[in-house]
Amino acid sequence: MDTVAKKKTETVEDIVLRYSRRGMHILREHLDENFCRLAAERMLTLKKGNILLTTGFYVDGHAETDGPLGTMTLANALRKVGYHPIIITDMFCRGFFEMEGLDVTYMDIKDGWKEYGSLIREYDPVGMISIERCGRNTESDYVNMRGDSIKSRTARIDLLFELAMEHKIPTFGIGDGGNEIGMGNLKEVIQEELSLAPCEVTVDTLVISTVSNWGAYAVEAYMQQMKKVRLLPSYKEIKRYLETIVNMGSVDGVTGRQSASVDGFPLEVEREILESLDVAASAADAGEARKAG
Repeated sequence: MDTVAKKKTETVEDIVLRYSRRGMHILREHLDENFCRLAAERMLTLKKGNILLTTGFYVDGHAETDGPLGTMTLANALRKVGYHPIIITDMFCRGFFEMEGLDVTYMDIKDGWKEYGSLIREYDPVGMISIERCGRNTESDYVNMRGDSIKSRTARIDLLFELAMEHKIPTFGIGDGGNEIGMGNLKEVIQEELSLAPCEVTVDTLVISTVSNWGAYAVEAYMQQMKKVRLLPSYKEIKRYLETIVNMGSVDGVTGRQSASVDGFPLEVEREILESLDVAASAADAGEARKAG
């Protein structure tokens, strides 16, 4: 099969796992074949109301570029289809979302069960979504991709997801390495296959991708197909937002540099993924139309 033919048969799930280098292709074998579509379907079945989204992975004094970008675009997509997104994060993302007109609540590093319980009572969310947010691992620590502890710089927003189970609130997690909220769904596989101490916090629906932002775009692509409304951002929007948060201090989580790149991938790759997802969603839509005809 030639390269062109291969690209024609790529699914959304294939696209977001391009360039996999941290073992996400291994974890794919343990998820539903259409894991991104499943997440989109489940999100769209939630009753209209407040949806809490969290992100912000601490890297050397700043939040990394992976996470805020996907959170902003998914929040905007959810807003377009009738939900009220509220971003829950900490001081390292300060100012990242207000410029998009999104509501934000900042949590303190010292906040615990009481504060997060109050948050649930205040917002009464219909769902919760984590996009590249560090969670407590099987050794009761919060660690980055290099295994360094960032516990003293990470608000315990994962407590929200543990409380959600008690309140029967649907939860979603998007991650790309094993240390993010939601990866507890596959913690045994991660320990055995990827040889690291995984996050132990679980979610109802897990999305994996080479870069967490891409996982958010994938959900948007399927929602776009299902709702027949433009939900994927343009490359111009992505570039503008990324450059803006970098100017505010955000850094590439892999290189550690304050640059308009994500997990070591340049903006050109971000554009490639976005355009491929748009094509895949449109192709799937056309396929459904042909079946109906």
